[in-house]
Amino acid sequence: MAGVLLLLLAGYVTLVSALALLGYSAPRPTLLGIFVLAGAAVVMPLLAREKRKLSGATGSAALRADAAQSSLCGYLAVMALVGVVMNFVWGVERADSVAALAIVPLVVYEAREAIRGKPCSCL
Repeated sequence: MAGVLLLLLAGYVTLVSALALLGYSAPRPTLLGIFVLAGAAVVMPLLAREKRKLSGATGSAALRADAAQSSLCGYLAVMALVGVVMNFVWGVERADSVAALAIVPLVVYEAREAIRGKPCSCL
């Protein structure tokens, strides 16, 4: 189930980013958004690390897949944070969309691994 959700996430990120790059939506960064992304960029990798430890101790493939989702959430937060800050500070409007698209291959890879029931290969 977690692998399927990761594939849905990859599709959603691709769709939203493509629509933004094609001009159908204009990103508007806010300080609140920057703080939320910064929080997620810090907390999600820590949460993923703890989930991986627990999955190793319990042998739970579901928890390993959930750890992959938490790791990817952290990666997406970092990439989005870079893009939003570039937009907020330097006015580079499409930076967050390009950053999000850059991580889609990793999301798809982790989805395939989760579907196969293999351990997370995230950092």
